[in-house]
Amino acid sequence: MFQLPTEPKVVSKNGNQAVFEIGPLFPGYGTTIGNTLRRVLMSSLDGAAITFMKIKGVDHEFSAISGVLEDVIEIILNLKRVRFKLFSDEPVTLVLSSKGEGEVTAANIKSTSDVEIINKNQHIATVTDKKIEFEMEITVERGIGYVPAEQRQKEKLSVGKIAIDGIFTPIRNVNFTVENIRVGQRTDYNKVLLDVETDGSISPEEALKKASQILVEHFTIIKNVELPTEEAAKEKPKKSRKKKSEE
Repeated sequence: MFQLPTEPKVVSKNGNQAVFEIGPLFPGYGTTIGNTLRRVLMSSLDGAAITFMKIKGVDHEFSAISGVLEDVIEIILNLKRVRFKLFSDEPVTLVLSSKGEGEVTAANIKSTSDVEIINKNQHIATVTDKKIEFEMEITVERGIGYVPAEQRQKEKLSVGKIAIDGIFTPIRNVNFTVENIRVGQRTDYNKVLLDVETDGSISPEEALKKASQILVEHFTIIKNVELPTEEAAKEKPKKSRKKKSEE
């Protein structure tokens, strides 16, 4: 009979990073469990990201912005780093506004009850002219994994509306190591140390639970494979008739 693990333990935690211990596991299952969880965590959890932007007075992403240090491409890169917690299943439009010179950060985004900004200190742009009023609209929506801007550019966009790569995953990094442990007289059982770091929109514990649930849902369907009935098992395959050899 296979040795099932006990409930995962949090062996260390620092902010949005936690290390979980999973074990004991049957020999060889450490790599199987660790690699499977890592793949699901990195690719399959939903999150929120900016997918479109529109800067006042800018027609396209290669435009220069008077009185702003960064060009549009640099601003887009900074916007990709802004992380959100979205409480709506529908896309939400937010407004960023800043008057006068100085640093523009995610804190300048006017949030709503549908959106929580996780990293308000994230730098977006630097205004160098006191007379400049820097304004933009951004669209935040929910998704899974990574969706390149090229896929969104197929949509009919209004002048000045720029599609952005959607980096939806709430996971920053996942690593795991496998160590041997003793169970009874055997010393080749495994334990997994799973290191999970999130962007702060969910906790490492929530991330692990979601990834496990995704796997459970898949395997629940797979295990429902129909087994042959007793009558079908009793039926013997018909023997093919042998051709009479020619005399």
